[in-house]
Amino acid sequence: MKRFLKQLSIVVILGTALVACNSEEEKYITPFKGSASQWVHYQGGPDRNQYSTLEQINPSNVNQLELAWQFHTKDTGQVQTNPLMVNGMVFGMTATTQPFAVDAATGKLIWRKKSEGMDSYSTSRGLSYWEDGKDQRILYTSGSWLYAVESATGEPIEEFGEGGRVSLKKGLGEVSQERMVISNTPGTIYKDIIVMPLRVSEGADAALGLIQAFNIRTGELEWVFNTIPGPEEFGHETWPPDVGTNKLIGGANNWAGMAVDIDRGIIYAPTGSAAFDFYGGNRQGENLFANSLIALDAETGKRLWHFQFVHHDILDRDLPAPPNLMRVTHNGKKIDAVAQTTKQGFVFVFDRVTGEPLFPIEERSVPGSDIPGESAWPTQPFPTKPKPYARQTLTEEDISPLASNRDELIEVFRNSRYEGPFTPLSEQGTIIFPGLDGGAEWGGAAADPQGILYVNSNEMAWRISLNPTVTEEELAGQSHGQRLYTMNCVMCHGEDRTGSPASGFPSLVDIESRRDKKQIRSIIEHGQGMMPAFNKFSEEEMDALIAYVNQEEIAEPMSKEPGMGKSKENDQIPYQISGYDKFLDADGYPAVRPPWGTLNAIDLNTGEYLWTIPYGEHKELMEKGIPQTGSENYGGPVVTASGLLFIAGTKDAKFRAYNKNTGELLWETELPSAAFSTPSIYEIDGRQYVVVACGGTKLGAPGGDSYVAFALPKDLIAEENPEKN
Repeated sequence: MKRFLKQLSIVVILGTALVACNSEEEKYITPFKGSASQWVHYQGGPDRNQYSTLEQINPSNVNQLELAWQFHTKDTGQVQTNPLMVNGMVFGMTATTQPFAVDAATGKLIWRKKSEGMDSYSTSRGLSYWEDGKDQRILYTSGSWLYAVESATGEPIEEFGEGGRVSLKKGLGEVSQERMVISNTPGTIYKDIIVMPLRVSEGADAALGLIQAFNIRTGELEWVFNTIPGPEEFGHETWPPDVGTNKLIGGANNWAGMAVDIDRGIIYAPTGSAAFDFYGGNRQGENLFANSLIALDAETGKRLWHFQFVHHDILDRDLPAPPNLMRVTHNGKKIDAVAQTTKQGFVFVFDRVTGEPLFPIEERSVPGSDIPGESAWPTQPFPTKPKPYARQTLTEEDISPLASNRDELIEVFRNSRYEGPFTPLSEQGTIIFPGLDGGAEWGGAAADPQGILYVNSNEMAWRISLNPTVTEEELAGQSHGQRLYTMNCVMCHGEDRTGSPASGFPSLVDIESRRDKKQIRSIIEHGQGMMPAFNKFSEEEMDALIAYVNQEEIAEPMSKEPGMGKSKENDQIPYQISGYDKFLDADGYPAVRPPWGTLNAIDLNTGEYLWTIPYGEHKELMEKGIPQTGSENYGGPVVTASGLLFIAGTKDAKFRAYNKNTGELLWETELPSAAFSTPSIYEIDGRQYVVVACGGTKLGAPGGDSYVAFALPKDLIAEENPEKN
């Protein structure tokens, strides 16, 4: 508690009057424009609770849902979009980050926009909507740009920035202008400003992950919050003295999105790791405000309070999703709270105004690092309630009994370093559990007015070693393209170019048969999916790298100056990871005992669990008589006032509805392709719809290109509501 009081800074907040609740019912309050029949904001509302008050679809009739419409974008590939529904139109993004609008009742295309200079190989989780009377705008990102278009037509808002767009690098300073900066997650709107998440590189070439607010009308920069404090700012003492002057440390960015308390004017921004993610010898200290929840004055960007979840992160434990703004009963009183999920499987719950934790948080000792130059922080915060929704320990007994090579896996485990969830990386190899993808992920948690939080979680271990950075001597004799590949690509795609498809990194073998050189160049320059952009190469270097990837380059030793394509920042990082490798058995399944994915209902009034079930399945294992194992899952749930929870997010391409009170499966259907996205719920013309984006591709699932909407049959609706006919 002493550490919490030391790191917590609270200022007086104006307008702290609580929003009155109707004593007659604890109905969910929607403090934003638009009726309950619409889905106006990313994740359903500025509180990010993924909740709908609609009740037409309920536990008694959900098993009669049918396909209402399907829209094909004709852009096959991963789609993570949580679509909006406003004024009778559903707004979404294609796999190549093109925004579109379709009729909410029929799925018929109304408009589609291809932005000039767009990044065709990024991934979008959605859009933002803003209106002032007849001025109604959609804001979205593509590449390093924030665009504003008319919601009715998709035409650019010319007075917004330059011809309808502004650079996401605008407030980041000169040093970040040549670095990768994009945004996968929609901005958060408060009055006439939009506060933008940023995705930056996770390596030593990372841009600064500052939080920027733009004026929605003009595109002008309103304010910037430094997530890595400068010399005169609070928190600078948690970094080396020269950070912010002659030493660049990047990252500490909000990439997962934010929530906003509209009535109080407070933005809640969770941040990620400082770069490089896995070695912090050049950034000794706690490293505020990386891995923190920061409460900011939405008008000015001034910090109100903060809490850091991981001190001096060296395990990529960035915060994966926006927090949930909830109302809970604590010690007999109604409290406006903010709940933050984490990759490590914890839920932290705070008073929304003061930042005081509702359940005690303990600083506990964690293992130290054995890497020269590294100083792992000796303690980390653990909430005493709720208990973790992801397992925190791993023993030999926990190695999967289903694995055909179990003895081999046990030997790997014995030869790896593992001392709990904060075990640092090591040269011998470290087991990371929960893994790099959580625990919780970017799909976000759902919450209902009763104070119940619904979280889907991964149970995947990873095994990664931290090795000395390749030296010039080791590069000697390699050709030009091979050197560039070794320095920049081996970590993900392997020395033999076979990648790690199960971990999300594709094989490059025979890539020339799947992509032409122009496409390969675009992916390298702009990034794709988990891959960051590499825009530091000269034309000569790019040609050499592509030639090597395509195995066209003549393997002659390089005669040019050594180190080409290797930035100064990379020279400062003496270690690199072996690769992003999941701990898998010989058949590609998780090497740990099931369940491999779970769905959890947590009562945040008490900190106790209502239920936990395995989530996801492997059909081939169930056909062998193996009980449901659960599986990796991405995207989040939505819940309804009628008592339902809808969720997709698994490779098995199923879309499911559960009883939110018990966890009982009530309905499931097979989608045209896997949906690694969070559904949306709306009503139009008296009919309630549930829509979800299906792009596949992730986890090796077949690709898709569609948005599908489900609804009850019209005759059933008429039968249940005769007074409306």
